[in-house]
Amino acid sequence: MRIRELSVPGALAVTPRQFADERGVFYEHYRFEALAEAVGHPLELRQGNTSVSRRGVVRGIHFAQVPPSQAKYVTVPHGAAIDYVVDIRVGSPTFGHWDAVRLDGTERTAVYIAEGLGHCVVALDDDTVVSYLVNQVFTPEREHGITPFDETIGLELPLPREQLVLAPKDAAAPTLAEAERLGLLPTWDAAIGLTTALDEAWRAR
Repeated sequence: MRIRELSVPGALAVTPRQFADERGVFYEHYRFEALAEAVGHPLELRQGNTSVSRRGVVRGIHFAQVPPSQAKYVTVPHGAAIDYVVDIRVGSPTFGHWDAVRLDGTERTAVYIAEGLGHCVVALDDDTVVSYLVNQVFTPEREHGITPFDETIGLELPLPREQLVLAPKDAAAPTLAEAERLGLLPTWDAAIGLTTALDEAWRAR
């Protein structure tokens, strides 16, 4: 598989090799040691989530408090989506910046998102299936959101706003600046400290 760094530190795009014949296609959508080598430590799986969305559904921008936050490995086995990674770590050199990757059933690319980053997905097709492998179980009181319409972040959304569908909690989410004033955002030091500790524990095994 081919792994490349995104412009937001801590995020990777992972594109598998595909093997096609008259029967169809085979590929490895997740490889433990390849991701561990690229990240610095493995993704210790604790939960798997799946969403099925119609065209225009927006999920995010979501993030979890650090620690422990939640690292994610995101794939789209059916349909197509734009996956956005947003740097919300206060003090980060790329704070407020974002990168995006198209995920679909053709290239079958995945996105790895480290702890402390914001995440948003927009479905491009009806019945788009998004699969998340995560290293921490869902803890509602530690989960937060930022509006995907924050003009200071400036996500380039693939559809007109009137065609987008959000859950009420996402529609009511604060801006990045408001979330910072409320003390909700992770810091760069805390996020990097967490991933450094995971790297060191893996090397010391």
